[in-house]
Amino acid sequence: MKLGFISDTHGGYDDTLQALDLLKGSELICHVGDVLYHGPRNDLPKNYNPKQLTELLKNRTDIVYVRGNCDADVDEMVLEQDLSQKSRVIEFDNYRFYVVHGYEETEEERLKRAKELDCRVVVSGHTHVKVLEERDGMIVLNPGSTTIPKDGSRSFAFYENGKIELWSLDSQTPIKALEL
Repeated sequence: MKLGFISDTHGGYDDTLQALDLLKGSELICHVGDVLYHGPRNDLPKNYNPKQLTELLKNRTDIVYVRGNCDADVDEMVLEQDLSQKSRVIEFDNYRFYVVHGYEETEEERLKRAKELDCRVVVSGHTHVKVLEERDGMIVLNPGSTTIPKDGSRSFAFYENGKIELWSLDSQTPIKALEL
């Protein structure tokens, strides 16, 4: 069983398409927010095409979303997907994943909330910086950004068979893995 994670696509059509192709076979994909709009602090992505990305995503039933700071009501309308939830708990393969974009709370607050919800993994986005590590008995994952990385390389992640893997979209190779 495979659970995919992408974040901070910011309207980058080609980047998102590439990540989704590499996540083929996933039962579910979590988009960790900032789907269409590039935001006022980011340069326009070179493959920025939110209209085309909307057409790619709107009919997909295998993707769930959490709302990011750049997501708006109009994005939800055109995508015809639920972008209203700022956080979700995903139950998958007997594990619970707390998924939140991560712009309204500290990491400590996210860890505390995940523990309250009996989750094993905290997944956040927002920073565009990939992270996969164990902290305070929890797995902390930030899949980075498929489109506007702030740490040098585009990335995505997935859970499969008791392990989370963080992958480079540029080299299409694993960066790091952690067993749950």
